[in-house]
Amino acid sequence: MVKLRKNSAYQNLERPYTRFSKFNKKNFIRGGIPALKISRFEMGDPRKKFEMLLRLNSLRNTNIRHNSLESARMTSNRVLEKGVGNNFHLKLKVYPFHVLRENAMAAGAGADRMSQGMSQSYGKPVGVAARVVEGQTLLELKIDTENVAVGREALHRAAKKLPCGCKVVTMAA
Repeated sequence: MVKLRKNSAYQNLERPYTRFSKFNKKNFIRGGIPALKISRFEMGDPRKKFEMLLRLNSLRNTNIRHNSLESARMTSNRVLEKGVGNNFHLKLKVYPFHVLRENAMAAGAGADRMSQGMSQSYGKPVGVAARVVEGQTLLELKIDTENVAVGREALHRAAKKLPCGCKVVTMAA
């Protein structure tokens, strides 16, 4: 199993890696887009009216990979289910559209005869990421007033799973 690259390889929010070519064969991502690890985007009870709204906002521009988003969602959901049962509504507000690619380079003796180097270095898709700007809401939590402390703790734990600094904002729903 290939090890994941560090987030620093993908964290800069530069122009998107896209390919537009007049040749159809080179105009698409070979092998398709990798499957998302995110299983659900909404948890809890979406129909109930809640008094408080908590948001987890990003503090800088970055790419956030889908496995990181799923990890944050699972962590916060676990804290909420243990603390308040099903008396909340948690929503993941970003979707990972951006395809991350990797040009695998062979290293060692004889690698110059196997690898193409940087010619035709478009790379193979290895994952997807959400492009996030500063101040954008990543997770949104609706909860009752008496459970706000549990909700803040859940979002703080989710923030630890994300590669950017985050801030929890509390407001009336």
